[in-house]
Amino acid sequence: MGDRGPAGYLPDVGTFSQVPNPRSNYTSSVRKPVVEVRRSPRRRRTVSAYRDGERVVVLIPAQFSGAEEREWVDRMVARLAAREVRGHTDEALYERAQRLAERYLAEHPHAAAPASVRWVRNQNGRWGSCTPADRSIRISDRIQAFPDWVVDYVILHELAHLVVANHNARFWALVGRYPRAERARGYLEGVSAAAGLEMAED
Repeated sequence: MGDRGPAGYLPDVGTFSQVPNPRSNYTSSVRKPVVEVRRSPRRRRTVSAYRDGERVVVLIPAQFSGAEEREWVDRMVARLAAREVRGHTDEALYERAQRLAERYLAEHPHAAAPASVRWVRNQNGRWGSCTPADRSIRISDRIQAFPDWVVDYVILHELAHLVVANHNARFWALVGRYPRAERARGYLEGVSAAAGLEMAED
């Protein structure tokens, strides 16, 4: 797969002119994900990391020593986690919804424009919900740790309800523009079944 992440990911990049300091307090305070380290002889002065599903992939130069690898893995995992925390604000969620609407519902610039999009904790039976009357969208904070492509699907599902309130054929045609729509629905159904939840799409 070369030494760049797949399309859609925005890897963090750093230089290794100096080996970073030992583990920060922030790193020790977060749960460590499964990490895959990939060494590349084409890399000379950069380190990058991106999330691939439940894993974090860290790309490093092939000549790194074991100590340098450990230090940079810790640093990049912490940096990626910090970026994800920043992305879990209502403001970031709203901006994400705007980008999805512009990409997949471009011919409905007014209809697909939400008044608000926010994370909520009280979505006990739904991954997301939408109120067309006031153009508000609520997304369950349960999905914050899900892969980005699943989160995007849930957001787009609710955006489509601003255009079509029910689940008719026109609605599903709009949702179907998202390339991973069926895969995301299968992921959500699998999570619900595995956890014994009765979560559904609004």
